[in-house]
Amino acid sequence: MLLSYTELLDLIAQGVIDAPIENVNAASIDVTLGNEIMVAPYNGTWGYAVDLANKENIQLEKKIITPDGYILSPGEFILATTVEWFDFSKRNDLSAEYKLKSSMARNGLSHLLAGWMDSGWSGNLTLEFHNVAHEPLLLRAGMKCGQAIFIRHAPVPDYASYAVKGQYNAQSGVQASKGIR
Repeated sequence: MLLSYTELLDLIAQGVIDAPIENVNAASIDVTLGNEIMVAPYNGTWGYAVDLANKENIQLEKKIITPDGYILSPGEFILATTVEWFDFSKRNDLSAEYKLKSSMARNGLSHLLAGWMDSGWSGNLTLEFHNVAHEPLLLRAGMKCGQAIFIRHAPVPDYASYAVKGQYNAQSGVQASKGIR
């Protein structure tokens, strides 16, 4: 069941999500862009192929978004993080999904498909942004960049919880890939 306004307020009151009440919508909570990103440096040539089967990762450099913002160039890919902290360890019957704000998508910002938050998981959500527009896009820390929708489901047994099985649990800030398990 998709949760709505009053239930979302309850989640904030319970500490399941650390977000301002004014960010609560009818059936979602707006989330904001943190100031930490990871950027894949590109010098105009491809140097190597990343072997995903062997848990290799793309090379990323951690950066802080300055008060002037970060310009995401056409075709550029970055990892970013939310300001909001999610704590599903408090609820074994709750999961959530990140959705990009439509106004961002309509300007060419794309979010890849890894926005799922499993029951038992906690942390800042890592976002995967890609500029598919022909123009550079200016990203600013603190801007609303998406929304989380929350789904109540049957309770998950402790042994199957992300708190036990997950590799990105309790992540703080932006997190690079740890490889496929």
